[in-house]
Amino acid sequence: MAYETKSSDKEKLRKMSFVDRMKNMNLIQNYRKMFPYVRPYLWRAILALIITIPIGSMDAVIAWVLKPYMDTVMIEKKAQTMSLVPALIIVFSFLQSVLNYASTYLNSWVGHRITIDLKFDLFKKLIHNDPAFFDKNTSGEVQYRFNTDAESACNGLLNNLKVFSTRIFSSIALIAVLIWNSWQLSVVALVVLFLAMYPLKNMRKKIKNIMAQTVYSGSRIVTHYNEAFIGNRVITSYNLYDYQTTQFNETLKSVFKLAMKMVKKTGMVTPFMHFMISIGIAGVVWYGSYLITHNQITPGGFVSFITALLMLYHPIKSMGSSFANVQVSFLAIERVFSRLEAAPKIQNKEGAKKLERIKTGIEYKDVWFEYVPKRPVLKGVSLNIPKGHTIAFVGNSGGGKTTFVNLLPRFYDVTEGSISIDGVDIRDIDLYSLRDKIAIVFQDNILFGGTIKDNILLGKENATNEELNQAVKNACLDEFVSTLPKGLDTPIGERGILLSGGQRQRIAIARAFIKNAPIVILDEATSALDNKSEQIVQQAIYNLMEDRTVFIVAHRLSTVRNADQIVVVNNGKIAEVGSHDDLISRPDSIYASLYQTQLK
Repeated sequence: MAYETKSSDKEKLRKMSFVDRMKNMNLIQNYRKMFPYVRPYLWRAILALIITIPIGSMDAVIAWVLKPYMDTVMIEKKAQTMSLVPALIIVFSFLQSVLNYASTYLNSWVGHRITIDLKFDLFKKLIHNDPAFFDKNTSGEVQYRFNTDAESACNGLLNNLKVFSTRIFSSIALIAVLIWNSWQLSVVALVVLFLAMYPLKNMRKKIKNIMAQTVYSGSRIVTHYNEAFIGNRVITSYNLYDYQTTQFNETLKSVFKLAMKMVKKTGMVTPFMHFMISIGIAGVVWYGSYLITHNQITPGGFVSFITALLMLYHPIKSMGSSFANVQVSFLAIERVFSRLEAAPKIQNKEGAKKLERIKTGIEYKDVWFEYVPKRPVLKGVSLNIPKGHTIAFVGNSGGGKTTFVNLLPRFYDVTEGSISIDGVDIRDIDLYSLRDKIAIVFQDNILFGGTIKDNILLGKENATNEELNQAVKNACLDEFVSTLPKGLDTPIGERGILLSGGQRQRIAIARAFIKNAPIVILDEATSALDNKSEQIVQQAIYNLMEDRTVFIVAHRLSTVRNADQIVVVNNGKIAEVGSHDDLISRPDSIYASLYQTQLK
């Protein structure tokens, strides 16, 4: 039965048309996916391809003119043809060179434009991904998937399209010269040609798994560089030079092994094709000698045939590596479009409502959440937060405090239960309008390259100078800014590296101020600061909390004494709820125990 199935599959494969075979290797699908990116530059792309017709066809001119040249000059000794043929060769070669340059320029122009458009769409896709995506992927994987693959896809696809287009027209013209000189020799040459190309049919299958591993190893190298850049002070202070270089060396070894594995899988193709073509040339020479001695072909015709054959066979011999590069490009295209076609888990429902303002408050109702299946972080928590109240979350590390507040802007969706604003489930609210009503100050706020002003205005790009200055003042940033020669136009370096932790926090608070959102989340906003910096930042936070609904996640309990409610979260559950005075007065209060421990 198994034998019959295999035979049936082989029979189906044998009956497949050329188009079906191309579909089977995803050629048509890949070009179809790329077409929307080619369409804006279609006429330039078509012109670049049209130019390849004379480029390829002119290859046959040299071989074609050798027959009359050899027969009239070398055999018949006619001098008048002596200068004409070399002149024709020079003219046609010059035209071919000019057209080749034009095709290369057009192809490169189109290729770079498509690459830019593709990278733009990939970047938009990247920044709209859920936090869960960034939890699971390293910086190296992101770099490879969203940048390197785009370059490999576009450049490889268009360059190979040009090469193959040129070779197709060159091959057609050269085959015509072969048949024109001798159909008998052409049969021998073409049979050998098809036998030489036979190993290419399984090339894709051989390299697909290796390419997946190569992408992973390549992304690990990028990750090492990123970690060396970001963690340079940790590496220096802990003398981690040997550790980091050892880890990097292990990754390089894996890349080397994969490269050698690729060579083992594909390296024999080109030598095999070279050997088969050599057999074809030997057969043509032997049979051609026979035809010359029997006056079935002239010496000039034979020389013309051999020249055309060599020009036809030469690119074929290197087609093994070229074909491998084509498949690498196709696999890159598939990875690129798998990312473009992937839908984020967190997205708007159809008919989602816009959140204009908050009227009553926020309610968590029997909320369960898990990052990893069957390992819940929050376990059936319920809480009601009236509008304008300040809620503080305290408790042991890993208890679920930050997760509690991360669910409100829908960084993640609840596993069970619901979170609602004014009675409307946040999953039924338009994402943009939901997040527009929430300002967040993190423990480690990311600042972007540019100036202090640029980073504050991220909260509201069209803010007036009055709003900007008020935000700076409310964030207790005005005194620091006044000491800077360039003031708010002072560059802060990559990730704000030129600023202290307290200064970065106050810029983040100013950014939240200028956004003027009715809900504020403060996630460990002062935990990484020294006492002096904390006092300044804490004053800025008090200013920010005024007339807003505020969520505070804190380890330092001294910062939450004035909260309307303090929620003690332990092991994913709400253990206690109450004001500072209420909780501190309870005999067996967890909060009181934590507070006394911190005081000591």
